[in-house]
Amino acid sequence: MPEHTFDSMTPRFALPLLYSGQAQKEIFVNESLLLADTLLHCTVRGEIAAPPENCEDGETWLVAPAATGAWSGRDGAIAMKNGHSWTFITPRDGLRVLDLTRGATLLYLGHWRKASVPVEPLGGTSVDGEARTAINDLVAALQALGILPSA
Repeated sequence: MPEHTFDSMTPRFALPLLYSGQAQKEIFVNESLLLADTLLHCTVRGEIAAPPENCEDGETWLVAPAATGAWSGRDGAIAMKNGHSWTFITPRDGLRVLDLTRGATLLYLGHWRKASVPVEPLGGTSVDGEARTAINDLVAALQALGILPSA
């Protein structure tokens, strides 16, 4: 969830809702648009434990475990640079993000799930070239789709 709390919010990602006769609607609308902009086709620059020193407005990062500084206590959240501060979004089950550093998709189901490349089979007394080729082709296809990180 974002840092701000509003009287009326959406149940999944706490986007602020407008109510009849509300003053300063632009604050609520702008906050909703900012959060929607972050979550739609979400990408993160990578996973780190402390805020980067040089960061552009709108950049997003996955907060690593044992976070420090302004990110302390926000482990697993998505941190978005918002002017001179950070907006934190608590992930919900089913959220997918593209980690630009890994070149792979991460899935949140209670915690962030990160695929890893399987080890190529090398043992045994005989080598089945066709099976090894099929496994390598499968790994390459999963990497091309962003399901597995690039080697």
